[in-house]
Amino acid sequence: MTTPVVVQGGMGVGVSGWRLARAVARTGQLGVVSGVALDVLLARRLQSGDPGGHVRRALAHFPFGDVARRIVERYHVPGGPAAERPFRPVPRPGLLPRPATQELAVAANFVEVFLAKEGHDGPVGVNYLEKIQVATPAAVYGAMLAGVDHVLMGAGLPTEIPALLNALTEHRPARVTVAVHGAPAGETYHATIDPAALFGTTAGPLRRPRLLAIVSSATLAGYLARDAATRPDGFVLESPNAGGHSARPRGRLVLDAAGEPVYGPRDEVDLGRVAALGLPFWLAGGQTSPERLAAARAAGAAGVQVGTAFALCRESGLDARLRRQLLRAAHDGTLRVRNDVRASPTGFPFKVVPLPGTVAEPHVYAARPRNCDLGYLRTPFRREGGGVGYRCPAEPVDEYLRKGGAIEDTVGSRCLCNGLVATAGAAQRRLDGSVEPPLVTLGQDVGFLRRLAPDGAEYGAADVVAFLLGG
Repeated sequence: MTTPVVVQGGMGVGVSGWRLARAVARTGQLGVVSGVALDVLLARRLQSGDPGGHVRRALAHFPFGDVARRIVERYHVPGGPAAERPFRPVPRPGLLPRPATQELAVAANFVEVFLAKEGHDGPVGVNYLEKIQVATPAAVYGAMLAGVDHVLMGAGLPTEIPALLNALTEHRPARVTVAVHGAPAGETYHATIDPAALFGTTAGPLRRPRLLAIVSSATLAGYLARDAATRPDGFVLESPNAGGHSARPRGRLVLDAAGEPVYGPRDEVDLGRVAALGLPFWLAGGQTSPERLAAARAAGAAGVQVGTAFALCRESGLDARLRRQLLRAAHDGTLRVRNDVRASPTGFPFKVVPLPGTVAEPHVYAARPRNCDLGYLRTPFRREGGGVGYRCPAEPVDEYLRKGGAIEDTVGSRCLCNGLVATAGAAQRRLDGSVEPPLVTLGQDVGFLRRLAPDGAEYGAADVVAFLLGG
């Protein structure tokens, strides 16, 4: 398999959808779909009538036809629902999912990768968050059934993913360890999948995808590479100005006058140490220029990973109205991206764009009733007397406190799950008539737009690739 020079970043939820990944892969570079919350997106696409019939076309190729038919029967609404009706919910991920929950997760990941790979032979990857451990085994299996070429994982160290991939190539039972807050030493929990038990029969062996670990330091890269059991096939080295979540600054947290975290020399990646590991790596965060790409390759990198430039292109899954609004703001010089230390319930800094009408705005945030009905970023915790519960700082405050959470964690915490799903054009409609507001994230370096789209006009994924490669 050819090593790509450009990796299109995996941006969730749904921003890195199959259309974007396919457009990038058709250029010969690595197109990446986001694997986060695909079960919700698939269910809502079907409930919206499945415009173009893409979901049902992909499900027709799903190797377990009975499962595909059940999903269509459960969620498809011909023509879409009445305007005032909420979307039918999907079960929240947990340690003990029902078979229907895992079936939907497997099928949803299959569909996204299948559509991204349809009609060409370019490379396609899928991006997951290690933080969302309970959803990982089923999601990865679905992507592998569709022939995904790369698995990318950040937001934690993917130490158990090589073993997971090895097991799933042979349809064997597989698991990952789940961190449960407050669990005593020696008490372990796992998220599991048993393909044979879930589907009854399995096909021949699957092709093992390459694993790219997304890390922020040479130390973490070295830790993963030191043992064959944890060694990935390459690294994406992400700097703090990349979109979405970023690592906390090393050492004591210091905020600048705007309330954003201050990063220093300790947060710079030692590229020489990473190169010495002998594995390919790509630089991410503010890499959107031919000059940055040339500098990365001169430093030993295979290339760069780029997110924001692709997030704003016409094939992006970003809601078209929001995308045009962002492009206008960039052209006018008014586009700002804030690294907010409180916005994400994970506790990691998260980039937000304070667009009017989005939950990044304080008055929109204050008016939105706190609701945690998707639950991907919930933290498992051990209940007193045993058993596992789930809590999220963005849920209703009294619920979070009743579950043992700290009040300070709830201050400013946004519901990323609902906000990002809304950003991808699949906002939930509530019974009171309200609609979930979006939450937009981008990288902090948007200066590339002055060269890529100087007149503020729309552009395509192929334009981004050509720009990066100097065309």
